[in-house]
Amino acid sequence: MKLGVVILAAGQGSRMKSAIPKVLHPIAGKPMLAHVIETARKLNPDNIVVVYGHGGELVREQMASADVEWALQEQQLGTGHAVEQAMPLLGSVDRILVLYADVPLIRHETLLRLIESSADTNLGMLTVELDNPTGYGRIVRDEEGAVSQIVEQKDASAAEFAIHEVNVGIMLINRERLATWIERLDDNNAQGEFYLTDIISMAVKQGAVISTVSPDDLFEVAGVNDRVQLAELERELQSVGAQELMRNGVTVIDPARIDIRGNASVSQDVTLDVNVILEGDVELGEGVRVGANSILRNCKVAAGTVIKEMCVIEDAIIGESCQIGPFARIRPGTELAPGCHIGNFVEIKNAQVARDSKVNHLSYVGDATVGESVNIGAGTITCNYDGAYKHRTVIGDHVFVGSDTQLVAPVTVESGATIGAGSTITADVKENALALSRTKQRSVMNWKRPQKDKG
Repeated sequence: MKLGVVILAAGQGSRMKSAIPKVLHPIAGKPMLAHVIETARKLNPDNIVVVYGHGGELVREQMASADVEWALQEQQLGTGHAVEQAMPLLGSVDRILVLYADVPLIRHETLLRLIESSADTNLGMLTVELDNPTGYGRIVRDEEGAVSQIVEQKDASAAEFAIHEVNVGIMLINRERLATWIERLDDNNAQGEFYLTDIISMAVKQGAVISTVSPDDLFEVAGVNDRVQLAELERELQSVGAQELMRNGVTVIDPARIDIRGNASVSQDVTLDVNVILEGDVELGEGVRVGANSILRNCKVAAGTVIKEMCVIEDAIIGESCQIGPFARIRPGTELAPGCHIGNFVEIKNAQVARDSKVNHLSYVGDATVGESVNIGAGTITCNYDGAYKHRTVIGDHVFVGSDTQLVAPVTVESGATIGAGSTITADVKENALALSRTKQRSVMNWKRPQKDKG
């Protein structure tokens, strides 16, 4: 049967206290709405419709690449009204799955169980038992245990208020039945809204069987209404990610202090120290060690490399058995061959550094090609920008660059050359040559150092 998915994303989210629409607030580096769309897509639906309202144009702009259809709910008149706006866009689907953009951690495995359990029914829904069900609609069952209705908390009697099984809003509904049920919804309730949950009592009166499924973890169906709940779900998701890494042979020094904000492919025997952030597409080879407070973003790090504390690596490729840091910044376009050493307070940008080369201290290497077994001394700068254009520095194999050297690009230093400390190199240096650009040192005897007046 053809499946359509409706994602409700029109709520104002006033408790977020934000000019940003609630559904765009991020968890693990992605908007909540993006999480729900990705989960829905794993179900291979025929189409996905997002119902938007508050801040709608910004939502559509930020999610332009999501490849979904959009339905506008100009007035927020309840969940039933929201689903009604999506119906014309659902084509010829047989069943409609209703999801919520502010319930971002629902697993597709749970939704598959809901779909399977509802194969022979007109309506399926997710329910959970909560110790504190405050704020949720209560599931009312008959004497035989079948669902008879859902009562919203503000409309509940004392007996209904005491029920702990609650509706989380996620439903799978036969499309033809839903169309007739939505037409009969009214707003005769405490909120003055058209509740989608009112279709339950309609279904019961028609003798429809209602199937129910519960998720494995409560956080799957937890909604976000404020920033406190947003932070709680962030930690839940990060905990799940850390546990998965550890089960796959990764050492996570403190699972409560790690953030995975994207797709991390981490091999066995990798060690991640506290406050490491893996963002975007990150690939770590066997035995890689990442020091505390380091950020790795869209990068590949080969086996055996050690990244020391306080490093930032972004859009870069790092070869095997390199050493980086502490306090190093590896910027986009950088490629380090095996065995490179990049030391403390070094910045590398758009540079290719060949095997066994070293840039150990307080240097900037940008827009450069560096050969094998090169030693670049402390305080070296490739002067790549002339105020209008970027230029490239080329350094051959086995070059020794003395400390406090400025290489004014475009410039080439051929293999085997040596550059004396304190030099400013503005012309090419030939193979095996020594280049110096110092003024002659002189001494002034009996020099009197200036002193402040004692008055």
